Parts: sequence; structure tokens; C-alpha cells
Amino acid sequence: MSSSALGRVLILEIDYSNRILFADYLEHCGYRVLPLSDEQQVFESLEVFQPDLLILNLRLPVIDGLTIIEQLRSHTRWHALPVLVVSGYVTAENQRKAYQVGANAYLTKPILPHDLSAAVAQLLG
Repeated sequence: MSSSALGRVLILEIDYSNRILFADYLEHCGYRVLPLSDEQQVFESLEVFQPDLLILNLRLPVIDGLTIIEQLRSHTRWHALPVLVVSGYVTAENQRKAYQVGANAYLTKPILPHDLSAAVAQLLG
């Protein structure tokens, strides 16, 4: 991690308001953040940005978040990257599926900024 930030956080969130809220708050907390809206750019962005954490929405238009987590876990370079799921899916079944494929933490929307930064700090701590 660079000395200029607490860590690098890649955010993949299709909802504009959430993406901006998450990015702005985490930058305010001292993280270096790259917000993405297109899941098809996630692996290219991983290589370029080199994040310490991925914040991921499960509901995405082309590739669902569970598939992205499975792809990360089977990738030699990114298999250990912490993944924080942020989702409107509130059922225990959805959470179980996310953890089963390799999510490290799961927050349900709406998410208070403090809860987001606490989860990020715990995963990067």
C-alpha cells in the first residue's frame, strides 16, 4: 500500500448515486478509489489499478457479481483479493451464496457511510 493512502479500493457499482457516495466517502477517509460502472472492465481495471480490496454489487447487467467472485477466486493473481459485497439482496440465501463463492464480507443496502468504511478498514486491517 502506498504511504499516500490507506489502500486502494476498486468499486464496481452500477448505481450512479451509490458509486459516487461510496467513492467520495472512502476517498475522504484516506483510501485511493477507482469507481467502475462496467463489470466487463473489472479484470483490466484490476491489472491497471492494483487494488487491495474490491467492493462489488451482485446485481450487474452482463456478468453477475457471484460469477465475478468465482472468476477472481480461480485467478492466480487475484484469488486472495478481499471482496466486500454491497447488495440490495437481503435474504440469508443470497448472503450464503456470496460467501460460498468467496466473498469476505456482505453489507445490505442502504449502507451508511460509516458502516462501509468500518467494513473496508476491517478487511484491509
